[in-house]
Amino acid sequence: MLNRKTGVSKVPYDSLNISYGVGDSPVNVTENRRKIKKLFGIRFLVSAVQVHSDRVYTARSLTRDIEIQGYDALITSQPGVGLLIQQADCQAILLHDPGHAAVGAIHCGWRGNVVNIIETTVARMRKEFGTDPTSIRAVISPSLGPCCGEFIHFRSKLPRHFQKFSTRPGYFDFRAISRSQLIKAGLLQKNIQVIDICTVCNSNFFSYRRSQKNGNRVTGRQGSVICLE
Repeated sequence: MLNRKTGVSKVPYDSLNISYGVGDSPVNVTENRRKIKKLFGIRFLVSAVQVHSDRVYTARSLTRDIEIQGYDALITSQPGVGLLIQQADCQAILLHDPGHAAVGAIHCGWRGNVVNIIETTVARMRKEFGTDPTSIRAVISPSLGPCCGEFIHFRSKLPRHFQKFSTRPGYFDFRAISRSQLIKAGLLQKNIQVIDICTVCNSNFFSYRRSQKNGNRVTGRQGSVICLE
C-alpha cells in the first residue's frame, strides 16, 4: 500500500503528490502516478480537473492516460482502467458493481453533497451499465472528519436538512451525509464502508485545512483509485 510519504515530490508536496494542478513538477507527478499504476496493475489512468460539480464522465475504449476538465465523478466498465480521485480533505467515494463489472469514483466535498453528485453518479451507472444500486459496494475514503469538520457558513451554504448531521455547533459529519445520500440512492447500508480516518488529524495524508492552520496554503493531493482487473 502507498501513502503520501512513498513518492518523489519535494516539500511542500512531499512526497506522493498525484496532482498536476498544485504547482508540483509535472515530472514528479508523472512518476508518482506511475508508481500507483504499477502497484495496482493499471494500464490506463483517468482523472479529472475537479471543479465541485455534479458532472459524470464515462471512460470508454481508453488507449492512454487522460485527465479531463470539469468533472467530479468517473465511471467505467473497461478492465485495466483506473479511476483516480484527487483529494486533500474531500471524500473519494468508490463504487463497485460486481454484477455488471462496472466501477465509479466520486470526488465529494461539501459542494458535492449539496448538489448530490452521489445520486447523480449512481443514476448514471444504472443508465450506462444496468447497475442495480442494491448490488453496489461503496467505500468512503479517509477525509475531513467530524472532529475537524467546522463549517462556519453553514446557515447560508448548506441545506437546512443537513443540520441533523451536526455533531456540535458549527461542526458537521460529512461522511454521514454521504452515507445517507448513498442509501437514498438505493445502496444497502451493509454494503457501505466508511474509513474512519481524518485527513486533518493524520499526517500520513495531505490536508488543505491542516496546511492552512500551519500558515501554508500549498499542499499536495493524495489519490483514491478503483480499477476492474
